[in-house]
Order: sequence, then C-alpha cells, then structure tokens
Amino acid sequence: MLNYIWALMILIGVVYAAVTGNMEAVTDAALGSAGEAVSLCITMAGVMGLWMGLMRIAEKSGLIAGLASGIQPFLSFMFPRIPKKHESRKYIATNFIANILGLGWACTPAGLKAMEELAKLEEERGNPAYAKDGKEGLRGRAASNEMCTFLILNTSSLQLIPVNMIVYRTQYGSANPAAVIAPAILATLFSTIIAIVYCKIKDRK
Repeated sequence: MLNYIWALMILIGVVYAAVTGNMEAVTDAALGSAGEAVSLCITMAGVMGLWMGLMRIAEKSGLIAGLASGIQPFLSFMFPRIPKKHESRKYIATNFIANILGLGWACTPAGLKAMEELAKLEEERGNPAYAKDGKEGLRGRAASNEMCTFLILNTSSLQLIPVNMIVYRTQYGSANPAAVIAPAILATLFSTIIAIVYCKIKDRK
C-alpha cells in the first residue's frame, strides 16, 4: 500500500510541475536530494558503526547481560505466561536494551529472533495456528498476546539517547543537535507508560 501511495505522490508532483512549468525545479530538487541521501547514509554508517562497536564491547564485558538480568522482573510483569528460562526472554531483553540506548538498527535482529522463539512457544503450547502442516511448515499465523505486547512495547520504547535524530540534526546543521534528548526521553516515557497500561488492560480481556 505504501508503494502505491508514494508512487501516486510522485506522479502528482511530476504532473503538477509539468503543468505549472516547474520541471527544472523538480529535477534540481531530485538531484540535490539524491546527493544529500548519499551523504546522510555515509554519516549514519559511521555513527552506527561507532554505536554498534560500543554495544559489542558492552556485550563482551557483560554489561548487556547485567542489564538483561536487571529487567527480568519487568519482563515477568509484562509476559507472565512466558517461562522464566525460555529463550525468547533473552532476545526480548536485548531488543529492549538496544531500543532504550537508541540503537534502533541493532535491535532488529534480536526482535526477529524474539518473534521466532515466541512462535515456537505457541507451537509447544499446541496452538492450532502454529501446527506443522507437511512441507509448508507452520500452517497459519495468529499473533499471540505475548507477540502483540512485544510489538507494542518495541514500537513505543523509551529512548535515552535518540541516536538517529541527533545524527539527522547534525547532518542538517543544527546548532545544538543533542537538544532533542530531553524531549525524546519525555515523549517516549509517556508512550511507554501508555503502552504498558494498554497491554495489561487488553491482556486481562
């Protein structure tokens, strides 16, 4: 659907530019934006390389494991039906920690692994939607309560260091790129609180 929306917007812009005689401006803007996109990608690659390296050091030093252990009571509160030693809890904890540190790209692999483990948990529980069906593997898919809760918390996650926004602001010449930190913490704190309340209400139903 998004592909159709973007294609329609581009088509409308090109047609409008042709009708109003602004095709040259559209061409200049497209070429300029392409150059900015490449520059931004290079900047983001450097910053993310730095943060991923720090994340790796934190993992090797045991800091990530310590943080993951520290949020286990929160995981037990949000996911009371996941066994305490289930593999999914490790990936969920890693995903949350990466999100909190503003490493959105780093949290994606852990998030995917968490979903895989939650799917295996549903299979172990005997959920018909996850029953094996010959060569096709898992027959159908129906998101469990744990999957929905994880997705909502992942989307609304508290961020202490919004790395991406700081990089964007730096790239476009902000006088104080880090000024976004306090508003980001406040906004994501409220979104996370609302997500927790919503998930617990829906889970009880």
